[in-house]
Amino acid sequence: MMQTAVFGGGSWGTTLADLLARKNGSAKLWVRERELASLIRSERRNPWYLPGAELSKNLEVSEDLAEVTKNVDSFLFVVPSQFYGGVLRTVREHLPKKPLIISASKGITLDTLQTMSEVTQDVLAGLKPVFAMLSGPSFAKEVCLGLPTAVTLGCKDKSAARKVQELFSTDTFRVYTSTDVRGVELGGALKNIIAIAAGISDGLGFGANARAALITRGLAEMSRLGVAMGAQAQTFMGLSGMGDLVLTCTGDLSRNRQVGLKLAQGHKLLDILGQMKMVAEGVKTTESVHALGRRHEVVMPITEQVFQVLYEDKDPALAVRELMQRKLKSEQ
Repeated sequence: MMQTAVFGGGSWGTTLADLLARKNGSAKLWVRERELASLIRSERRNPWYLPGAELSKNLEVSEDLAEVTKNVDSFLFVVPSQFYGGVLRTVREHLPKKPLIISASKGITLDTLQTMSEVTQDVLAGLKPVFAMLSGPSFAKEVCLGLPTAVTLGCKDKSAARKVQELFSTDTFRVYTSTDVRGVELGGALKNIIAIAAGISDGLGFGANARAALITRGLAEMSRLGVAMGAQAQTFMGLSGMGDLVLTCTGDLSRNRQVGLKLAQGHKLLDILGQMKMVAEGVKTTESVHALGRRHEVVMPITEQVFQVLYEDKDPALAVRELMQRKLKSEQ
């Protein structure tokens, strides 16, 4: 069985590291904060990001990169997407010539408008990385509790995909595979924007009809951009597209939905983010995808309105009204 190093001590990184340690007998978790690493080692808990969950005794935790990467076969990155490249650069000197890189970071970079697979190719130029993207409807708390969850692994290398699939799959965590890496990673990133919109709609009391419309039209918007960027439309009908979208737009554990709810209540974005311990990826992703939509000349009305609410201080109620008052058209 492969030995895995997990980078990122947030709720999702800790959960996946614990899952691997329990299933495979061992896993290594790199935590940037020395204080948090010490707490996890001594208490077998992550009180900062995953309070209440008891972690496996087989999970090794360290802030030392050399220690975490020693004798490791696969490298799982679970850090905010805007920091993914920086962490990867730091780890690079500890990687083999053909590393198996698994990303669970869902976003698009602000500076280069790249997906995580593109960042990986740039940062690890000169090496021959095999890249896989793990995405799908998966709240960390529910996975940690052992509740049934299904996700998708995007990987072009079918042999590597099968190994990673077997590495993660348990009786309660089911992993499907897909060769459409671009579709899997875009689905995981774009759904967070729609979740902010759904949170705004719910916060304004617009009801289930409006939420269903946002989810459905949001999925169409995600698919349009995905296809323009080389993804397969069918991928957005699966777990990493529709599945993750429904969960993030309706679940109370969704940080992006919570941002939307608070915006609808009149809170300012900086105040909302300042009160959150964990990152709501959709905030930065909205800015990135807004630029990508214009680059690829894709009409993205929901993203446009969310962008204006987040970055141009637009009234959320006005944003929803303008979506409803757009020129009438065929659904297709």
